[in-house]
Amino acid sequence: MADTDTLTRTAEETSLDVPWNVVVHDDPVNLMQYVTYVLMKVFGYSEKKAKILMMQVHQQSRSIVWTGEREKAEFYVQQLQAHQLKTSMEKAR
Repeated sequence: MADTDTLTRTAEETSLDVPWNVVVHDDPVNLMQYVTYVLMKVFGYSEKKAKILMMQVHQQSRSIVWTGEREKAEFYVQQLQAHQLKTSMEKAR
């Protein structure tokens, strides 16, 4: 009888984390100009882009203002909440 060697092959499976959305919700407290200012300050958006996102918040009660990796999304949520904006994050679809 011959000796047999058993080879074990292991495959590593890596998958990227699902992107996360940072969502700003409408609230009765913050003025539209202030929301625009905060979006410009936190994300570095142009005034035009910040106004478009602010109008989505105003008209649709929410706007996805940024999408990307979870850790950075958590950071942005903290920054927006520090400016008193009603903000959440959700998995991107």
